Amino acid sequence: MSNDPRKNQTCLLEVIACTVEDAVEGMRGGANRLEIISRFDVGGLTPPLDLVREIKAKVSLPLRVMLRESEGYRVSSETEIEKLCASARELNEIGVDGVVLGFLRDDEIDFELTKRVLANAPNLKATFHHAFEEAADKFFAIEKLKELAQIDRILAHGGQDVWVEKISRLGDYANAAQPEIKILAGGGIDSRVISMIRAGTSVREFHVGSTARENGAVQTGRIVILVNAVNAIQEEER
Repeated sequence: MSNDPRKNQTCLLEVIACTVEDAVEGMRGGANRLEIISRFDVGGLTPPLDLVREIKAKVSLPLRVMLRESEGYRVSSETEIEKLCASARELNEIGVDGVVLGFLRDDEIDFELTKRVLANAPNLKATFHHAFEEAADKFFAIEKLKELAQIDRILAHGGQDVWVEKISRLGDYANAAQPEIKILAGGGIDSRVISMIRAGTSVREFHVGSTARENGAVQTGRIVILVNAVNAIQEEER
């Protein structure tokens, strides 16, 4: 029997959705989960919660919802923090799968703020987003995030180098994070990169934005191509 940690893992494709139409197209294309945001152009902000309710009523996929009130990752305004907490409470009541958040203090994870916001959504899981990539010590950040039981995903892209270097880092992050947390690979993921990540790491979950879109909207055909690349992994590893 193989002891390869890559075997028998469930593969997943998460697609960013900004509208009900995006969500429906993502579901039709075969996405496994949706990340609901507003302002795709700035990396995502908290969407209108009525939009979240409408999407939840229209699609049967798990939803993770962005909690981010401004473009930066460093939050010091108590007013902004209260907005984040209020949205977290409401999302907890709506009953989505989880939230997506990420806060920094200087060059480290803002552990206390992350903990405070998550305390307002005790029934939800969480993804710590690309703010992770701005932490000076990624492996220390991973260990700190493991202390927050709600966090089960870290969205990472492996830096700004060529894909070979980025993929190597993603593999290292995945090894350090397991079993408590899974690495969700993002940042320009396409079908070719999915195959490369599959070959070189234990990462089996993928997050897509631009590659799922055409003229600014999610397109079923683009999702199908990505889903086929993800499904090929499961076929090969059976």
